[in-house]
Amino acid sequence: MRPPRMLPVLPAIAVIALLGLPIGPGGEGGAGPADAVSALMVLYCGIRLVRDRRRPLSRTAAVILGLPVLGLAIAATGAASPGAGITGMGRYLQIFVLVPAAVLLLVRHRGDFRVLAWSFVGLALWQGAIGVHQFLTGTGASYQGQEIRAVGTFGAQDVMGMATVVCFGLICAVGLALGTTAVRQRAVAACCALVLLVPLALSFSRGAWIATVVTCSAQLVLAGMRRALKAGAVVAALGVILVGGFGVGSAMLQERVNSITQVTDAPDQSVTDRYTMWAAAVDMWRERPLTGVGLKGFPEHRDAHASLALSAGSDTEGAGAAFRRQPLLSPHNMYLLILAEQGLIGLLALAGGWLALLVCGLRGLARARRAGVGAGLDCGLVACGLLVWQLTDFVYADIGGPSTVLTAVCFGLAAWWGLAGAGPREPLPVPPTVPARAEEAAAR
Repeated sequence: MRPPRMLPVLPAIAVIALLGLPIGPGGEGGAGPADAVSALMVLYCGIRLVRDRRRPLSRTAAVILGLPVLGLAIAATGAASPGAGITGMGRYLQIFVLVPAAVLLLVRHRGDFRVLAWSFVGLALWQGAIGVHQFLTGTGASYQGQEIRAVGTFGAQDVMGMATVVCFGLICAVGLALGTTAVRQRAVAACCALVLLVPLALSFSRGAWIATVVTCSAQLVLAGMRRALKAGAVVAALGVILVGGFGVGSAMLQERVNSITQVTDAPDQSVTDRYTMWAAAVDMWRERPLTGVGLKGFPEHRDAHASLALSAGSDTEGAGAAFRRQPLLSPHNMYLLILAEQGLIGLLALAGGWLALLVCGLRGLARARRAGVGAGLDCGLVACGLLVWQLTDFVYADIGGPSTVLTAVCFGLAAWWGLAGAGPREPLPVPPTVPARAEEAAAR
C-alpha cells in the first residue's frame, strides 16, 4: 500500500506550522516546539534511510552540506567550556547541516516543494495579520514610545521574528507568481505578496526591508525583464496608495526609511551599537585569525574588545511583556559572528557551502528557463530567492530566536533545488501497466 502523497514532507510542514503558536511573554528565545519537531524530523529521516538501505546523499551534496562540520569541530574545541562547545556545535549543526539535509531527502518532487512554499505563505499571512492588528490596536512591541511595532506571536524579545517569517512568505509568493503558468495560482500568489507588504512595512525592520528589496529585484530579473517592469509598476502603485493615500504609518515609515541613509552621518544608538559590535568581532578575529575565540565566545570577549560607545543593552517592551533591558550578546552580523568565533576556517567552510548552493541553484534556474513549461521555474525562483534573502540578511542579523529553524528549512529547500530538483522535466510517479508487469515477471 502506497503512503499518502504528502506524508514524507509532513514533518517539515509541522515545523513551519508550529511557529504560528504564541510564545510566552517572558520567553528567552531558546529552543521551542518547532526546534523539537525539527529534531524528530531528522530522526525520522534517519530511520527511513536505514529502513530503505539507500545512500542518503550524492557526493556533491555530502561535500557541500558537510563542509561546515570541520570548522565547527575546531571551534568547539576552542570554546570556553565543553558545555558551550557542545551546545554551540549542536545549534550550528541543526541549522546548517542536519535539518537542511533532512529537508533535501524528504522532498521527493516539485509538488512537495510547492506545498512547503505555500506553507511559508500561510504562516506569513497568519503572523502578518496578527502584526497588523497589533499596529492598529496599539498592542505591539514598543517603538518610539508607542506600542505599535508588529511582532506577531514572537513578542518583544524577538522583534525580527515576524519580519523574517513575513519576508520568507513574501519571497515564496513572488516566486510562485512569477514562475507558474497557472493563471489562478499566479493571481493568488500575487495577491498574497501584495498583502504581505503591509506587515513587512509595519515591522519597522530596516534590515528585512533591504534584504527583501534586493531579493525581489533579483527574482524579477531572473524571471525576465518584461515581468520585472510590470511587477515593479504594480508595487510602486501600491506603495503610493498605502502610504500616500491612506497614510499607513507614513510619518514613522518615512523616518525609518530615511534613517537607512543616515547610518554614517547621524546614526541612532542601535546603529552605533551595531557598528561597535562589528568592530569588536573584527578585533577578536585579529587576535585568533584561523580558529577564532571559540563557539559562544563572543559574549565573553565582547567587553574586552568593544569601545565605550557600546550601550549596556537594548530596551524591549510591549506585546504583553514588561520593560526589560536585553543584553547585546552577538554582533548582529552572521559573517562577523562566524569570523570572530570560528575564524577563517569556519567562515570559509560555512560561507563556501552557501556560495556553492547559490551557484548550483542559479545554474538550475538557468536550465529551467531554457527548458520552458514544466521545468519548475517557480521552484527555482523560490529557492534562489530564499537563499539570496538569507545571505543578504546575514549582513544585518545572525541566528537566534524561535524563527531560526525556518532558516534551516530554507537552506534545505535551496539545497534540494540546486542539488536534486533542477532537472529538465517534472518527475511524475507513473505506475507500471499490467503488460509491463507481465514482461517484467517473464524477464525474471
